[in-house]
Amino acid sequence: MLDTIQHRFSILEPYITAYGPSDKTPRPTVLLFHACNGVRDHIHAYARQAEALGYRAYVIDSFLPRGWDHHAAMSLVCTGLALHGYERSGDVLAAIWGLGQRPEVDADQIMLAGWSHGGWAIMDLMTEKLTRDGEARLKNPTPEPMAGVKGVFLVYPYVNFPARSNTHGWEYNPKTLAVLAKQDFLTAHSHADHIFNHLKSEGVPIERLDLDCTHCFDEDSSLHFGPLMAYDQRSHEKTVAAFEGFLKDTFI
Repeated sequence: MLDTIQHRFSILEPYITAYGPSDKTPRPTVLLFHACNGVRDHIHAYARQAEALGYRAYVIDSFLPRGWDHHAAMSLVCTGLALHGYERSGDVLAAIWGLGQRPEVDADQIMLAGWSHGGWAIMDLMTEKLTRDGEARLKNPTPEPMAGVKGVFLVYPYVNFPARSNTHGWEYNPKTLAVLAKQDFLTAHSHADHIFNHLKSEGVPIERLDLDCTHCFDEDSSLHFGPLMAYDQRSHEKTVAAFEGFLKDTFI
């Protein structure tokens, strides 16, 4: 059974963490979508970075609303058994729709930021016209909220099979910055290079930041698996700087 966009947002809303000034002034807003291992400290750090610049930021948890803790997410989502990017793209659309109705959010100045699986979900959303029932796994998707999406920031996005950007062009063309890890074991850098070059050739305004590091390089965690996912401070600092620059360029 498909959710309506309203119901999907009502499920997500209690698990959304808000950052930003305490006033009700409509402000440019970034929505942050975590990787397959759930919301981690570094995602909140990026949100606080946006807050420090005077913007609003919302960290959207896709797992706790579904009753999944970190271990369940690792078992189900990271293994590909549940919640592919296409299904989670409904979370992204519902969050844009729901948060865009809040008086303190400037719905015409929205930026989406996604890490790994979160990037997959955002990119899958970009491939959907959102004009028929079932798209984004929603009963009543609508393209209207997408008009306010001015920027997309992607960090080691998963673009391997079955990500839709392998076979579908984007229906929307927000300014995009992709931070790619040259040693990414989940999506080979050569494959990501091909996908983003193709999207750029089709008119998507994509810029790249290619870093000599691994997947999850900005997450300082003991849960990493040796050299496959290692924290890299220099690459993290470059990404933090790129995030700040992209926020300022997007919210002019």
